[in-house]
Amino acid sequence: MIKIEQIKNKAEEHFKKSKGSHGWDHTLRVYKLCLHIGKIEGADMEVLETAALLHDIGRVCEDESKGKVCHAKMGAKMANDLLLLLGIDKEKTAKIIHCIETHRYRNDKMPESLEAKILFDADKLDSIGAVGIGRAFLFAGEVGAKLHNKGADIEQTKAYTEDDTAYREYMVKLRKIRDRMTTGEGKKIAAGRHEYMAGFFDRMDKETEGLL
Repeated sequence: MIKIEQIKNKAEEHFKKSKGSHGWDHTLRVYKLCLHIGKIEGADMEVLETAALLHDIGRVCEDESKGKVCHAKMGAKMANDLLLLLGIDKEKTAKIIHCIETHRYRNDKMPESLEAKILFDADKLDSIGAVGIGRAFLFAGEVGAKLHNKGADIEQTKAYTEDDTAYREYMVKLRKIRDRMTTGEGKKIAAGRHEYMAGFFDRMDKETEGLL
């Protein structure tokens, strides 16, 4: 049996140097979403809870490399080592690792198990809606981006630069999240969050043009 509190304590240790946009509070929000969705969808909660708590432990490595290191791959390796050290059986460990490996939006691996799909949805849900807007601006500040870049050619902008604004993230990723949901409950939650977010960026466009 996996001791969730032990996993939680071990996971939190990896966020001492994390940035605000992907800090321990993000993991806890994803964890709570997983609890909610997992119970409705009938998931293996032990696997799901463990994966949720460990899914971003490789994030600091990605931030320090400015995106060159994939935090999903790094986090999966780190989680595998931790679970091995804690004596978790190989079959359960493999299920947890699959969840972590496939939770990232920009990834070549797709979530296949129910638990992996739920973690994917929960992680993405925290990037849209009111919280998602806040995190997008927080991340933009962390990389020194501008407030807004409506007129920029998104295809010519790059991540981790001054052009990596919250609006760029909305155009490149966030507005597409709703259609990437994999579970029934995830789709339900995403609908409301998407509507709120889209309205915000539409208003921001108008305000920056002096129209409101």
